[in-house]
Amino acid sequence: MKDKVFGVLQRVGRSFMLPIAILPVAGLFLGIGGSFTNTTMLETYGLMGIMGPGTFIYAILQVLNAAGSVVFDNLPLIFAMGVAIGMAKQEKEVAALSAAIAFFVMHATIGAMINAFGAPDLSGATATVVGLNSLQMGVFGGIMVGLGVAALHNRFYKIQLPQVLSFFSGTRFVPIISAATYLVVGIAMYYIWPTIQTGINHLGGFVLASGYAGTWLYGFIERALIPFGLHHVFYIPFWQTAVGGTATVAGHLVEGAQNIFFAELATPGIEHFSVAATRFMSGKFPLMIFGLPGAALAMYRCARPENRKVVGGLLLSAALTSMITGITEPLEFTFLFVAPAMYIVHCVFAGAAYMLMHIFNVGVGMTFSGGLIDLTLFGIMQGNAKTSWIWVVIVGAVYFVLYFLVFSFMIKKFNFMTPGREENAGEIKLYTRQDVDAQKKGAEGAKGGNSDDTLSAEIVRGLGGKDNISDVDCCITRLRCTVKDGAKVDQAVLKATGASGVIVAGKGVQIVYGPRVSVIRSNVESYLANYQEPAAVEAKTEAAPAVKGGMVASPFTGKVIPVSQVGDGVFSEKMVGDGFAVEPDDDKVYSPVDGEVTMVFDTKHAFTIQTDGGLEVLVHMGIDTVQLQGKPFMLTIRQGDKVRCGDLIGTMDRKAIQEAGYRTITPVVVGNVDDFDTCQLVTEGQVEHGTDVLDIH
Repeated sequence: MKDKVFGVLQRVGRSFMLPIAILPVAGLFLGIGGSFTNTTMLETYGLMGIMGPGTFIYAILQVLNAAGSVVFDNLPLIFAMGVAIGMAKQEKEVAALSAAIAFFVMHATIGAMINAFGAPDLSGATATVVGLNSLQMGVFGGIMVGLGVAALHNRFYKIQLPQVLSFFSGTRFVPIISAATYLVVGIAMYYIWPTIQTGINHLGGFVLASGYAGTWLYGFIERALIPFGLHHVFYIPFWQTAVGGTATVAGHLVEGAQNIFFAELATPGIEHFSVAATRFMSGKFPLMIFGLPGAALAMYRCARPENRKVVGGLLLSAALTSMITGITEPLEFTFLFVAPAMYIVHCVFAGAAYMLMHIFNVGVGMTFSGGLIDLTLFGIMQGNAKTSWIWVVIVGAVYFVLYFLVFSFMIKKFNFMTPGREENAGEIKLYTRQDVDAQKKGAEGAKGGNSDDTLSAEIVRGLGGKDNISDVDCCITRLRCTVKDGAKVDQAVLKATGASGVIVAGKGVQIVYGPRVSVIRSNVESYLANYQEPAAVEAKTEAAPAVKGGMVASPFTGKVIPVSQVGDGVFSEKMVGDGFAVEPDDDKVYSPVDGEVTMVFDTKHAFTIQTDGGLEVLVHMGIDTVQLQGKPFMLTIRQGDKVRCGDLIGTMDRKAIQEAGYRTITPVVVGNVDDFDTCQLVTEGQVEHGTDVLDIH
């Protein structure tokens, strides 16, 4: 039951991302248009003559203001369509149209009921929704329509009606059943919603009365849900419904913290933005602009001196991403997996940041993240008198020092393996840990042979195959999938596709790729749509030998250590498989087993061999060497070649790798080690190439 709930919440959370994605653009329009059409601000900066009322620039700014306002004014409809698209399994465009129709029908029905029987006796109960007199349901109404229509759509989009009604079969039936259903729902909501609204108002009042402690708890929970990808489900009710408060702005009742802020932003004469609303947003600014960069500096200072050149560049990039855009997962996931205790401390600090912004009366809102862009638009440009934004900088400076000192202490005290602290070798990388997106050839079953198809094929394989996949979607940084059987998901394969984290809960799977995830999702959907299962693959599968194991030899002359001592968040934790690593003494690479080459990466830094005994052996030459684009490597093998243990199959230029700032240590791991009973290292220390090192049976 827990896994089912997680799966549903994951799908709901990702369905929120489509309507949320439009908010930054709408906020930008509203921020610029609202700011520079405010006569008080124009007078303050002496801009009345250039862009004051009556000028061409003023007219353009009014257009921007209107373009931004219309999005926030119609968020219920946008959420209805966006949630339906996100929750629909296929034929998503039909779900979007059906949701819009259902939304109009429901509110028109409620309006007719109000005209016939009168409005409920509840303050602020009614509102104008897309031009219709209806109940003040806000985004809750849109979400309710989106979820309901998606359920109807998934149930009926393939329905077959009797011959006489066959024209209305399939997708044509969905808007019909949606309209009919939400006519009934509209009637029911006329009687039910006032009670629900009363409960929501009481909940909002409770949250408001919770004071600083409630604000701290909100910030703590919001950060704590980040690893599970459920934070969208948590904060949206605060931002978009009466749970986050209500306010009368320019004579109109507005619900939801974010809606209140943007309504005030577009209204001239506001002396100070409502802190009761911005308390659910402003805490992100000191955290993202100052706190996490302080954590990045701590990780840099704690790295080994010889690793700081590589670590510094990676951490600087991630810190700037957090500061400017407010996308924090590259940094958060860096220490989440190697030091969960640090993430707990981070959550405590996050709650305190929200609480301090509340205490200091900071009234800075945002679109979806607390970076410098939003701080500039909605804080600095609005003036300190209206926002008290200077406290963001003051508290932020303290947070930078606090994160640096606390994280430095914890890393050294508990010897956390943050980037660059590995003694022998380790993949100095923040976000992508393996690189299968540059493989030589697409996996069997893909149409075409480009790297996009190859990556998609590996993702599909890691998810248990095409037949195991129910739905594919994404949020800002994660590929969010629903599978039929969670037991078929191979996390090692998924991590090897460049994911920094994989979360599996029942049928819900989240794969963390970072901002490029939307492109990955599109490629996976295209791959699935064109997927074919060649007969040759089936024949090969049927003829596969019985799994019986064997020995794995060293591919280099050099020093052998257990893979657990590599000090890397993927290899040393055996997420890709179990095995060993070799620090080479020369540049020659030999086959470690007898078998067939199943994959050679385009960048030639890694290859895999399937043995006759069923072992799936990966040789990864160097750590993070995919970044070198194949320059230090020369391999003479190709996919499909047969090799014998000890065959010379290539070279690796160790000097060039080291001069580029990378490691030469080479993990040799068996990806399907769980299929065997024993995995034992039989040799350590200095060895010649071809020496048996790993015994698997």
